[in-house]
Amino acid sequence: MSLPTRKIAGAGVSALGVGAMSFAEFYGPTTEENSWAILEAAIELGVSHIDTSNVYGMGRSEAAIGAYLRRNPAARDQFHIATKAGITRDAEGNRRFDNSAEHLEAELDQSLSRMGLEAVDLFYVHRREGARPIEEVTETLVALQAKGKIKAFGFSEIAPASLRRACAVAPVAAVQSEYSLATRAPELGLVQECARQGTALVAFSPLGRGLLTDAPVSAEQVATLAFLKTNPRFVTPNHAANLAATDRLRALAAEMGEPAAALAIGWLLAQGGHVIPIPGTRSVSHFRECVRGAQLSLTADDLARIEAALPVGWAHGDRYTADQYVGPERYC
Repeated sequence: MSLPTRKIAGAGVSALGVGAMSFAEFYGPTTEENSWAILEAAIELGVSHIDTSNVYGMGRSEAAIGAYLRRNPAARDQFHIATKAGITRDAEGNRRFDNSAEHLEAELDQSLSRMGLEAVDLFYVHRREGARPIEEVTETLVALQAKGKIKAFGFSEIAPASLRRACAVAPVAAVQSEYSLATRAPELGLVQECARQGTALVAFSPLGRGLLTDAPVSAEQVATLAFLKTNPRFVTPNHAANLAATDRLRALAAEMGEPAAALAIGWLLAQGGHVIPIPGTRSVSHFRECVRGAQLSLTADDLARIEAALPVGWAHGDRYTADQYVGPERYC
């Protein structure tokens, strides 16, 4: 069964993509060969959108993609490749954001070199630099487009108001934001504004960082992962409460004869024709479960049952700590 397609700046892409943060050991150890296996499965299954960043493993994710493309040059025409820049560190090692034209172009050039590309299909500003007007940043992105280094551009984790300001300068192809059954905040303005502007909403962590799957991360695994072990939804006692809550989704999925991940992806795709989930995984079998979600034809009754299992506000704990919230724009 072929996958449905959606649009990013007029380009047809698979309705679900690959979130390549997992290529950089963010959620556990992996190898370059394992990342290549995911890309092979993507080609086999018709998944075309690959979404990475220069800071995923400090270039490691991009390097794995580049190595795969060098070994399989024909694959370039089968992939729609996105990357990001804008997060950096100062001399003391503190994280900061730089949206200057000089920084974005220099980082983009390094990304193109790592992946062996002349241009990326989509280039996001990973985090907004608060003091720099988004109109100025949009002009920088338009200039990179004119140079032929990027085919389209977007922003990650911005507010609807910021999207409107950017779109007043030039069309914004995509906004990347966390969106899932576990994180519903985009429904309070971002889903709607993206639809009004003709902007794709690329949904990262569509499986709630593993909570919305048949094999959610255990407390023992959480303890080994730097991000999750401080994340509010994965600390004690919230983690246990969230596992108990998501048992309802797993039970419903079993009743329907589908993987829990497929139901979560299918539900998300039903929230708008401009929504494109990008699950990340180190497992080909799990990736197939995610792709299954794009093949489902969920009825109104199916969607209602999924929402009844995990109604708005079910999650225990915020999606980020105070430190993790530095950068993403809050708007509600």
